[in-house]
Amino acid sequence: MHIAVNMWTSALNGLRRWSWLKRSLFVIFGLAFLTSSFLFLTEPGLKIRKWMAETVITTQHRDWAWMFVGAQMRDEMVQLLQDTTDAMGQGHVDLSRIKITKQGSKKNRTIDELIKVDDISGPTWKGKKMTVYDPTTVRVVVPNKQGEGERITDMVKRTGAVAGVNGGAFYDPDGLGNGFAPIGFIMSGGEVIFTEHEGSVPQHSIGFTKEGKLVVGLYSIDELMKQGVQEAVFWKPRIIADGKPLITQGDGGWGIGPRTAVGQKADGTLIFIVIDGRQPPYSLGATLREVQDLFLEDDVQNAGFLDGGASSELVVDGELLTKPASRYGERRLPSALLIFDHPEEYDADHIWDGLKKIDAGGAKTHPEFLKEQEELRKKGQLNSTPKTTPVPSKSPDSTGTKPGGGVTSKPSGTPRQTESPNVSSTPSSKPAGEPSDSPKPPGSTATPGGSSPGTGTTTSPGTGGTPKASASPAETNGASPNGTVPPSPATTPKPTTTGAGTQSTAPSGQTAAVQGQTQQNQTVKPN
Repeated sequence: MHIAVNMWTSALNGLRRWSWLKRSLFVIFGLAFLTSSFLFLTEPGLKIRKWMAETVITTQHRDWAWMFVGAQMRDEMVQLLQDTTDAMGQGHVDLSRIKITKQGSKKNRTIDELIKVDDISGPTWKGKKMTVYDPTTVRVVVPNKQGEGERITDMVKRTGAVAGVNGGAFYDPDGLGNGFAPIGFIMSGGEVIFTEHEGSVPQHSIGFTKEGKLVVGLYSIDELMKQGVQEAVFWKPRIIADGKPLITQGDGGWGIGPRTAVGQKADGTLIFIVIDGRQPPYSLGATLREVQDLFLEDDVQNAGFLDGGASSELVVDGELLTKPASRYGERRLPSALLIFDHPEEYDADHIWDGLKKIDAGGAKTHPEFLKEQEELRKKGQLNSTPKTTPVPSKSPDSTGTKPGGGVTSKPSGTPRQTESPNVSSTPSSKPAGEPSDSPKPPGSTATPGGSSPGTGTTTSPGTGGTPKASASPAETNGASPNGTVPPSPATTPKPTTTGAGTQSTAPSGQTAAVQGQTQQNQTVKPN
């Protein structure tokens, strides 16, 4: 004992004789050693590393997750995320459980008669909750001109809407996309405005029937039409089905991040939740489970996520009430869910009709990025225009989303047939630190930071036999994240009019391919 005390005293005296630099380096090395030992040699450390990897997987930097868990475990986690997300979307919700209170024929309602907005917060996040009293006031709104998406504040002002949140996902090169290349499909006013698939392919959907009932889960466009869905976009996951929470273990598997979600109560009242995130110390973001629990407090019957991440935002009366996680503020988007006093007066523009090529944008065409680069160049902090290298296209993810943007015609009256456009982006360099969570074109292993569950989630308790979205072996998320394969063709549904209503039926045989860009897997971003 005496010898040990002498050795310890001698060691301390030796440290005191070191310079401040040597002492600082010693302390840093010691802390790094202890931290690494805890993270890599203990079970609690493994859980922390998995949580960090899950958070990274929801961003455009999915590949970086290997630093926490290794490449093999990262790929296994990505595959589990996809499988669990699809399982949570299986089975159609029971719409008979929703008994919508008649709103009557009252018009010219005030904002307070239509919606209510409350501040909400949690341990790591701040956000807004918007209650919509009349579910029939929701419309899916798209930009009114070709070439770029539109900010929600501009959409609200242009259309005379009362409020709005971001809608479905889109291809987003380098987090600097122009918001004009949607992923999945868009429906507005009972018409298919855009789709990448024929009508029989199940896609993760957020939609509203003519009566205002929320439809959420895996549905094909044909099934949505049969259910009487008027407004719908692509995104996921479903987290509550028929009053039952689908995340019963863990936090949902996606770490923390900005979120946008919608749920419906039994009386038809809609609850929109928008969480700010990735902005320390103001708000880091919420887990999927935290958002689910918020809905359960309001007795929500069905709920699911819209696009998240840097796209998450809430606008009321033309004013942005939340703080998007984008360094340039509001993003340009291909779709938004807007609240109208007179919803019947909005008629969506078919801006993707007739296009053979869709430019997703990127660093070389992003106005705010170019302005920022020019200012840095003037200050001498940037020597030249960043070099760019085109990335070969790769396969889409296992949701079945095919590259390119199949554009549909109106499914009512006389069908209009258009060619499926190619989706392309200007090759661009990746600006450091851009928090973006919307999907990118084929080949990227990143994901939108929106919302997809992963480890710790349970499968859907819903019944029914909605088929899982088809995928080729190369399309399964995480199975071969860096493999390059030729893009699959996309077909668009050829609308036909039937006695029971207009539905998308057989594919038109048109094809589309993504050129000169990478696609983001859609297991999650995200928004």
